[in-house]
Amino acid sequence: MKHIPNILTSLRIVLTGVFVWLFFDALKVSSDPANSVGGGAFGIPLLIYAIAFLTDILDGFLARTFGWVTPVGKILDPAADKIMAVSALVCILIGKTADAPMTEIGVAYIVLFALVIAKELLMFIGGAIMLKKHRVAYADWFGKIATGILTAGVILTLLSFAIPVIEPWNLFVLYLAVILSYIAMIHYAKTQLFTKNKPEQESPEEKELFKRVDRVISRNISSENEETLSK
Repeated sequence: MKHIPNILTSLRIVLTGVFVWLFFDALKVSSDPANSVGGGAFGIPLLIYAIAFLTDILDGFLARTFGWVTPVGKILDPAADKIMAVSALVCILIGKTADAPMTEIGVAYIVLFALVIAKELLMFIGGAIMLKKHRVAYADWFGKIATGILTAGVILTLLSFAIPVIEPWNLFVLYLAVILSYIAMIHYAKTQLFTKNKPEQESPEEKELFKRVDRVISRNISSENEETLSK
């Protein structure tokens, strides 16, 4: 039973792939003058994205309520969130800048995407450092609020493909989410990455996870050393 949240998280990753495929299909349909569906084609990918977000809420609720928290889940859940958010933003960026990338609105989306990618790279580096220190990062309310607002911004942006009057209000929501995500990252670094507090006692599952991480790191270091010597 404790693996139900992880199953839901895996489902969210699959749904993200379905969303991307449906989005580009909708983009193709909406750009065809001969097709009468128009912006309404984005209704199905929007529904899939909403369902994926609901699995995020459900797996978090189950994990906290019943204590079904696992080391794998601590890594998989935020990874699924990032895959979902970045995938949606890539789709939006392409959809909004396909015809006129250097318009004022187009540049706004490009800058937004660059800020998100920069933040995600920093988070990835921080997470890797924590794993090396035998620590697993966990989501807190700062990150959850930022994720929720980002989801609202993505949904509004998807709606704007069918209802253009929504723009630029959706952009304000997206930029607010990005600002909050940077605040959450700083809070995360202060309370988890750079803290000197001794981590809690490792569970057997965490010990096994960290052993695997150490083996991967040792294998990579050995491979690099062998390549260096061969040169």
